[in-house]
Amino acid sequence: MAGKWLNLRWVLSLLCVPLMVETVSGVRGPSTETPISPQFPASGVNQTPMVDCRNVCGLNVSDRCDFIRTNPDCRSGGGYLDYLEGIFCHFPPNLLPLAITIYVSWLLYLFLILGVTAAKFFCPNLSAISTTLKLSHNVAGVTFLAFGNGAPDIFSALVAFSDARTAGLALGALFGAGVLVTTVVAGGIAILHPFMAASRPFLRDIIFYMVAVFLTFTALYHGRVNLEWALGYLGLYVFYVVTVVLCTWIYRWQWRRRSLVYSRPDTPEMLSDSEEDRVSSNTNSYDYGDEYRPLFYRETTAQILVLALNPLDYRKWRNKSAYWRALKVFKLPVEFLLLLTVPVVDPDKDDRNWKRPLNCLHLVISPLVLVLTLQSGAYGVYEIGGLLPIWAVVVIAGTALASVTFFATSNSEPPKLHWLFAFLGFLTSALWINVAATEVVNILRSLGVVFRLSNTVLGLTLLAWGNSIGDAFSDFTLARQGYPRMAFSACFGGIIFNILVGVGLGCLLQISRNHMEVKLEPDGLLVWVLAGALGLSLVFSLIVVPLQCFQLSKVYGFCLLLFYLNFLVVALLTEFGVIHLKSV
Repeated sequence: MAGKWLNLRWVLSLLCVPLMVETVSGVRGPSTETPISPQFPASGVNQTPMVDCRNVCGLNVSDRCDFIRTNPDCRSGGGYLDYLEGIFCHFPPNLLPLAITIYVSWLLYLFLILGVTAAKFFCPNLSAISTTLKLSHNVAGVTFLAFGNGAPDIFSALVAFSDARTAGLALGALFGAGVLVTTVVAGGIAILHPFMAASRPFLRDIIFYMVAVFLTFTALYHGRVNLEWALGYLGLYVFYVVTVVLCTWIYRWQWRRRSLVYSRPDTPEMLSDSEEDRVSSNTNSYDYGDEYRPLFYRETTAQILVLALNPLDYRKWRNKSAYWRALKVFKLPVEFLLLLTVPVVDPDKDDRNWKRPLNCLHLVISPLVLVLTLQSGAYGVYEIGGLLPIWAVVVIAGTALASVTFFATSNSEPPKLHWLFAFLGFLTSALWINVAATEVVNILRSLGVVFRLSNTVLGLTLLAWGNSIGDAFSDFTLARQGYPRMAFSACFGGIIFNILVGVGLGCLLQISRNHMEVKLEPDGLLVWVLAGALGLSLVFSLIVVPLQCFQLSKVYGFCLLLFYLNFLVVALLTEFGVIHLKSV
């Protein structure tokens, strides 16, 4: 029994250090540090001065719950679940490893929710909107489709910037994803399929990204972002979009002049130089033909509804591997919920994915989801005149609109205003992504408290890896299929959007909400290591690639992978205090 107790205490000491454990007899075990006295009154009244929430692990076990509940630094700015209170108030100390396991599993599932929502619902609706607005491929690629591909990163940044305590999480995630994409993903593409990069798009994108990193580095140095600086981020992105359009127009003009003299075949690699498909490879990777394939007989309204809500294609299920089936089982609840709440418009289909009973149901459910997810449902429960909550008004209005739509349309032909469902699906899926991103940020902050890790290291590892893994696999698949130039172009186009819009829009919303500039509090030396590593990786590529005449070889790819491994080692050593600045 004593041996089990020692093993348990050893595990807990790894999870939450320094640790004070009370034995059954009430005798307190030794601690490596002087225990931190609770800074709250015994009555539990919220009069606590703000104390770093990570100090909770230095308290007695019996004091931790009160500390979490009364310390303002331990309160989350949004979300539906209080993860810190769950760990320290609802799980006994001997079940702390179980709590951590549950939280990590839920974190992974939230990343799955982010990926499914962005790929199957958010991006297709953005594509439908760009088609409806008749935007060119280039403008759509660097605006709507870039937003679709970077949705998890953007919403995670917006949520993190909404609280000064988690701003380091946003910076760590944006910088960490930048280092990951420009080294691991770009290097992996060069290893899988060596190729010659398009010189002008490469130089343009890497220079713009270096300017964006320099702006962020300067903001960190000053420790704040004011209104002019936030607008500067967004203005730089608008300038980038204009530059892409102008470069493409000039390229096409030159191509037409050459085609009058020379006859040159259009290959996929040459077309990618004009960047018809700019940003990411996974934007339209989902095949709606299989999931929504019409039958050869006329279905009843009930059959249309059942088939439209079925997220499983049985023909695919029979032909796929066991791994795909296992992953699909986890996706099924998410896909069913999203099919029920998010309309999807597909311009490439004859019926534009019009499902009359389901779309009429969306007119009731989607607005309800909007009011119940905006600000974690705070607006939805607000009562108008003290009589009727907003969610009830939305249900009544949605039911009336759905009834009119149902009796005014048919199952076989979409109505003229069906394109409006793309905007409704865009808003609903965006708020679902925002909900998942909020929970991700809150879980990561809770894990940082338990493991005594800074928000920056959590951002550059877990958050950056989780948000970038989908794009990485998609880009690798493109490279294997013979389109390495397109995949390499996506590496830089997407992260330019993420850092400029993520920081710019996140800080702008925070400034408009609080009417004051955003304070940036870097987590010590680690943020500077992260920013320096990203700058070095970009300088390395800017020098090496032109010296190789834009021919990207496997050696270049392995050098980038080695750079990332060294960066991770240095970042972790900095986080744990092995590498530090000497105090004067």
